[in-house]
Amino acid sequence: MTRMDGVFAPISTPFSENEELDLDALAFNVERYAAAGLLGYLALGSNGENRSLTEEERRDVLRCIVRRKRLDQVVMAGAAYDAQRDTERFLRDAAGLGADFGLVLSPGYFRKQMTDEVLFRYFSTLADASPIPLVLYNAPAFCGVTLSPALAGRLSSHPNIAGMKDSAAGGIENFLQFESESFHVLAGSANFLFAAMMGGAIGGTVSLANSFPEMALELFRCGQARDERNGVPLQERVARINQAIAGPYGPPGVKAAMTLAGYKGGIPRRPLAPLTAAQVEALRAALEKEGLV
Repeated sequence: MTRMDGVFAPISTPFSENEELDLDALAFNVERYAAAGLLGYLALGSNGENRSLTEEERRDVLRCIVRRKRLDQVVMAGAAYDAQRDTERFLRDAAGLGADFGLVLSPGYFRKQMTDEVLFRYFSTLADASPIPLVLYNAPAFCGVTLSPALAGRLSSHPNIAGMKDSAAGGIENFLQFESESFHVLAGSANFLFAAMMGGAIGGTVSLANSFPEMALELFRCGQARDERNGVPLQERVARINQAIAGPYGPPGVKAAMTLAGYKGGIPRRPLAPLTAAQVEALRAALEKEGLV
């Protein structure tokens, strides 16, 4: 329940040129990340193109990551379903495959009906039945539902809810009041990792760690040491780099940056489009200017 104090990479799912799952590339990436010193991984998140995978592929991805991680690393498994029965089944499968936590996104299809009371019942009854601790995922850009601080506060006392990842564009300070020994708040973007840690967060799940894990870890250590002298300018640089990678492109940009950094990014699965040759060169120029490639 306490192994959340570090940097998690929201693992990208590599696909080959025919859009087939490339498990060899995934294994290569995870083994390199393990050597970099990351605390762990988020499998099957938005960067992992969760919604573009079949159930069998989700199990294959999670199994590969668990098998290739360091023994001391932690794995979160992302659940993004609209039906609670599907989420319950996935959490059982994830536990059986060796995941340590289940990261659960709010159902978004019937978003107008997702009141605090409905969501409280959803998350609390999931946690009652889940064989692994849950982490709430506040990502309104992906599901159209924003978790309220009042809801997070109520859920923070559940013994099988270990914390939350906040990927909203702003407002993580509203959740940091619930940080405790049994409920932890993770920054969901490198853009505000340092500020969140200065406010009490214990780590983050940040897409920058897919291509430049060492930089993400450096920023984390500044936050851990409350080192404003180095942390503030580094946070500004990280935000600039993150904007160049993911800002205009999303997961396809993350994959392109991974490839430029020596990882196996592969291509995204349709309907997402890979970066054009011109966009790749613009990204390369931006990263070269920062001294990263």
